[in-house]
Amino acid sequence: MSFGKSSPLLRRALFVDLAASGVSSLALLAGAHPLAALTGLPAALLQEAGLALAAYSVFVAAVATRNSIADGPVWVIIVINAAWAVASIALLFSGAVAPTALGAGIVIVQAAAVALLGDLQFLALRRRAAVAHSG
Repeated sequence: MSFGKSSPLLRRALFVDLAASGVSSLALLAGAHPLAALTGLPAALLQEAGLALAAYSVFVAAVATRNSIADGPVWVIIVINAAWAVASIALLFSGAVAPTALGAGIVIVQAAAVALLGDLQFLALRRRAAVAHSG
């Protein structure tokens, strides 16, 4: 497993991901039923997403708070973010849910935000590697 010098950009990207995932987890777990009424998404789905985000947040926290951040766990985070974004959009096209316009909008915006975070983490990892190889 490759360890790189601590990158402020990578660490910040991980902490933004942690904050967003943690807040989303709490909102989904605490407000699944009111959110279901607004979004048209099943409360059980929202609760399961909240639980998944809670576990994910613990993992991201463990990675982000290390003195040296290994590449491997960051790649896992990037892949999870990509999978989450793709699965979110696929859910809308699956016919398994019938979200309201607000619900569909929220799913699309959060998928884009997750994809953007994954991209930022990828770019930060590449930048760190380029800096390590250049000097």
